[in-house]
Amino acid sequence: MTVLPITHSEPIDASLALEIPASTKARLGLDAERSWVVLSEANRFTWPGPDLRPLISGNSASVAYGVVSEDFYEKVRARFVSVLKARRAKIVVRDT
Repeated sequence: MTVLPITHSEPIDASLALEIPASTKARLGLDAERSWVVLSEANRFTWPGPDLRPLISGNSASVAYGVVSEDFYEKVRARFVSVLKARRAKIVVRDT
């Protein structure tokens, strides 16, 4: 599984992050603070793995908060691929 981190810290370089729309955050049950998907670093690990914690204790299916819209997903994917091709992103393998 390859995932991109999310942060509340406003990016120094706007080309290396994508702000998550407030409506998407609300639908996913996330807080109302501004957040960005970090495009300069991806984390790769085996699914499921030790880095995932279920929202509901004992329910391994609850590690996912939900899905984002196809439009937002495609925007993130395209921007990440572009950053990766420009060699401005790294992939960190988290399996030990």
